[in-house]
Amino acid sequence: MDVELSEIRSFWVLAGTLHFGRASEQLFLSQPALSKKIRRLEDKVKGRLFTRTRRKVALTEAGRALLAKAGKLLQDAESALATARAAAEGRAGILRIGFGIASVSEIVPRTILSFRKSYPDVELQMRDMSTPSQTAALLDGTLDVGILRLPVTSPELMSAPLFREHLVLAAPVNIRFTKRDRLSDFRHQPFIFLPRSVSETFHDHVLNLCRRAGFTPRIVQEAGEMFTILNLVRSGLGISLVPSSAVRMKVPGVHFHNVRMKDAMWRIGIAWNRNSERRVLVSRLANVITTVVGRRAKSHEL
Repeated sequence: MDVELSEIRSFWVLAGTLHFGRASEQLFLSQPALSKKIRRLEDKVKGRLFTRTRRKVALTEAGRALLAKAGKLLQDAESALATARAAAEGRAGILRIGFGIASVSEIVPRTILSFRKSYPDVELQMRDMSTPSQTAALLDGTLDVGILRLPVTSPELMSAPLFREHLVLAAPVNIRFTKRDRLSDFRHQPFIFLPRSVSETFHDHVLNLCRRAGFTPRIVQEAGEMFTILNLVRSGLGISLVPSSAVRMKVPGVHFHNVRMKDAMWRIGIAWNRNSERRVLVSRLANVITTVVGRRAKSHEL
């Protein structure tokens, strides 16, 4: 038994007016067409919904029972259509976003706040993932947007640059250095690393940079979060190479030294699958994140 919403709506309007003529006008139907819809609904109910005389239309017991549910049914249907329409227009739905270690303190928090203010009906699902993992997830459709290292080489993915990031040396205050110091000058220091299991891209970048400087670092400790790494540096356990965005964490007792090597710099960008069904939502997020990055650039925070 299939009940059409048009039948429920016709019943709802007639129950509100109790007048076939006025109900027909509100529904933009002829009276015979309205009567036909009501009869079809009564056939499905297997009982009369209205009693009708020349002077009066009244609800039956079955009609009153249906009336108690019909309004919510119509409201739920309108709500469902509105939600679907908003999703089609990129104003609702789910957006799965991947991000890496270097972007967490840089732009992700501000982007989330700004996006949620503009699109409160979009559910954002955040995933901390390495660049290779994000790329694979974008290709298999389990991720909608990646904030990752560029370049992205797959022809199925599109990308746009956001900002440049670079490594800085984090050291406790008892280790002194000058602007002329090079990374190789710290070859004998113990190092604290981000585990490869957390971000193989970042871990390998730091390791390869040390090797290009002429040494293999002596790793005495690993920690899975940048804030923990900085506090281990602060305690004097060792030094570390961290993204420049880590400076903004403002951990006391840690000072930073720029690494003057070309390979210490990389680009962070946004990437998405060109065939994604959520292209409209992705486009809206890309606009928001670009605005956030632009504001930070203007305030000389990047």
